[in-house]
Amino acid sequence: MVECVVRNWDGEQVGQATLELQVAKAENASHIVHRAVVRQLANARQGTASTKTRAEVRGGGRKPWRQKGTGRARAGSIRSPLWRGGGVIFGPKPRDYETKMNRKERRLALRTAIQSRAEDIIVVEPFADKLPQPKTKELVQAIARWGVEPESKILLILNEREEMVYLSARNIANLKLISATNINVYDVLDADKIVTTASALAKIQEVYSD
Repeated sequence: MVECVVRNWDGEQVGQATLELQVAKAENASHIVHRAVVRQLANARQGTASTKTRAEVRGGGRKPWRQKGTGRARAGSIRSPLWRGGGVIFGPKPRDYETKMNRKERRLALRTAIQSRAEDIIVVEPFADKLPQPKTKELVQAIARWGVEPESKILLILNEREEMVYLSARNIANLKLISATNINVYDVLDADKIVTTASALAKIQEVYSD
């Protein structure tokens, strides 16, 4: 169990929040989290890379010169992989990179990843009402008041999508906005700081508690 300080829009401490998730055993934690990250990155690949073999390259049907008597190496096609413009040997072909992982393992890996970042989690009060219209500058200033360095890579987790918060955050280059039900292992581990509202933290514990 980890106790997190809750801050308001002005950066003042206004309460405490508890983060308590069931995580993997210490000896297995890094392995299962690594598997989850590899799976996520592999499943994101399109797998559309494709090269042509010598059978698929246009041309090359005629023998370029006779077999003997020219003094040159024998050649049967100008589309040989040894020739410029020829086919590709063992090049990539469209394939599916999808990797399977049990649902219980995926959820365990996510809980373990979240709990491991407890020291970098900043909990704030819901602040959608502080942005009646899109104001990127005000959101940047608030993030600074919460104790986040300007150049840090930030993962902002909300309970649900708030349109004004989204419009205010989308132009911040090093910030990624995500809802509590859509968090993933890679984003949790990739961020330098994780900013979450108290309601989003409660939602995470409700959804991923087991």
